[in-house]
Amino acid sequence: MFETLSDRFDGIFSRVRGKGRLSESDVDEVLREIRLALLEADVNFEVVKNLQGRIRDRAVGEELSKALNPGQQIIKIVMEELTQSLGGETMKVVPASKPPTVVLMAGLQGSGKTTNSAKLAAWFKKQGRNPIMVGADLQRPAAVEQLRTLGRQIDVPVFSEASDPVAVAAAGLVEAKALGRDVVICDTAGRLAIDAELMDEVRQISEAINPTYTFLVVDAMTGQDAVTVAQSFHETLELDGVILTKLDGDARGGAALSVKEVVGRPIAFASTGEKLEDFDQFHPDRLAQRILGMGDVMTLIEKAEEVFEQEEAEAAAAKLLDGQFTLDDFLQQMQQIKKMGPIGNLLGMMPGIPKEVKDVEIGDKEVGRVEAIIYSMTAEERAKPELIDGSRRNRIALGSGTSPTEVSQLIDQFKQMRKMMKQMGGFGTKKGRGGARGKKGKKGNKGRGGGRVTAKGGAKIPKKAMELPNLEDLEGMPGFENLDLSEFGDLPGLPDK
Repeated sequence: MFETLSDRFDGIFSRVRGKGRLSESDVDEVLREIRLALLEADVNFEVVKNLQGRIRDRAVGEELSKALNPGQQIIKIVMEELTQSLGGETMKVVPASKPPTVVLMAGLQGSGKTTNSAKLAAWFKKQGRNPIMVGADLQRPAAVEQLRTLGRQIDVPVFSEASDPVAVAAAGLVEAKALGRDVVICDTAGRLAIDAELMDEVRQISEAINPTYTFLVVDAMTGQDAVTVAQSFHETLELDGVILTKLDGDARGGAALSVKEVVGRPIAFASTGEKLEDFDQFHPDRLAQRILGMGDVMTLIEKAEEVFEQEEAEAAAAKLLDGQFTLDDFLQQMQQIKKMGPIGNLLGMMPGIPKEVKDVEIGDKEVGRVEAIIYSMTAEERAKPELIDGSRRNRIALGSGTSPTEVSQLIDQFKQMRKMMKQMGGFGTKKGRGGARGKKGKKGNKGRGGGRVTAKGGAKIPKKAMELPNLEDLEGMPGFENLDLSEFGDLPGLPDK
C-alpha cells in the first residue's frame, strides 16, 4: 500500500544523506517535498500541516545543529514524528477485570466486520482466551452463516437467533457466561452509508452489552472517507480503537496516517490479507520504518517464530552444514516460509532490499513450480539428486508440467547450495582453519593455518543480477565478501572433502 509514498521519501532523503550541514532553506525544501508526498498519499490536510510543523520546529532548532550528521538526524526526526502521527505506541488490549471481555464490532457494510470478527477471535485464542462470536447482523443475507463458517475454521462457537439485533446481542452475552467463555465478539450490521437508523441500532446494542472495547472496522481503500466515517461513529459510540483492513491493497494509505490525529483514537489492529492469520496488532513505529524504507525486522522475526519450530530449524541447519540436506528437507523449509505469508510481503519487511527486487512478483505460482518438480521425484531421487539422468529428468518434467531445463536448473542449484554449505561447515573449527596453532597449515605454512585468502583490499566480486525464484549464489552476500566462490573445489583454506 505504501510503496509510492516510500519511493517518494527515499528520493527526498537521498538528497540530504551525507550532507555535512543543512541550511534552513535545505530543511524547507525537504519539508515541501514531504508535504507534497503526504498529500498525494491522501493524508488529511490538517494532519500534514501539524506533522510538517513539528518536524520544522525540531529540524531548524538546536537539535539538528548539534548533530554530527544532519542528514541522518532529519531522517530520525521524520521517523519519530511519523510514528507519533500513526499513534505513537501499540495499543494494549487488556482483558476485563471481571470476565467476559466484550468487544463490539462496528462499521459500514463491506468494510470487513464479519471476517475481522473471526480474525479477532483467532487472535484472542492465540492469547490463551476462549472467545465466542455473536451474530447480530440480521440485515445482510447469510451474514450469520458466514460467521458460523468462519467460526468452524478457527473452532470458535457462534451464537445467533432469529429476533432483533439488540436482543441477539444481549442473549449472546448471557450464553457466553453460561458456557464460561471469557471473550465475546459481537458482529453488527452495517449500511452502505451512515444514516440515523444504523447509528440508533448500534447505539442500542452498545447500551445492551456495555462493551469493554468498541472497535470500528475501516476499509483503508476508502481514503479520506474512512476518517469521516470514523468521526461519525466516534460521536455515537465513543470508539476505543480502529481496525484497519486491506492494508495489503494498492490504495495510497492516507487513512492509516490520518485516523489517529483526526479521531483521537488509535489503530488497534491491521488486516494485511484475506487469510484469517493475516491479522495482528498495529505497530506505529514498525509502519513508519517501512514507509521510510527501513524494513520491519521485528514483524519478520515474529512471523518466523510462529511458523518455525526451533528444534526442526536447528536440525535442518545441522544437516545443511553436514552436507546431508535433501530435497525433502528443502521442500519442508520452503513450505514453512510460505506459511509466513506472501514472499513479496516478506521482502518488504527486510531492510536494504533494492526496489528492483521488491517489485519482482513472486507468488505461490512460482513457488508451486518448484514444489511440483520435487513432488514428481521418487523418494530416492530426492535424497540423491545425482541419480537423475536424462530419462528421469524428462519424466519429472512431464509429471510437474515443467521443462527438462527447469528441472536441471533446480537440481544444479540445489547441489551447489548443498556443496557450498558443506564447505562452510568447516569454518569455525580447527579443521576449517587449516590446523591448530603451531602446526602446519594446508599450504605448508607454519603457525596458524588459513592465512589471507585474497589480495589486500578484499576480493573483487562481480555484480550479478538476482534471479528469482531460482537460488542465488552466495557471492557478495554479507559475511562472504572475502570469498571467491566461482569454483567451489579450489577454495584455499577449506578442508579437503
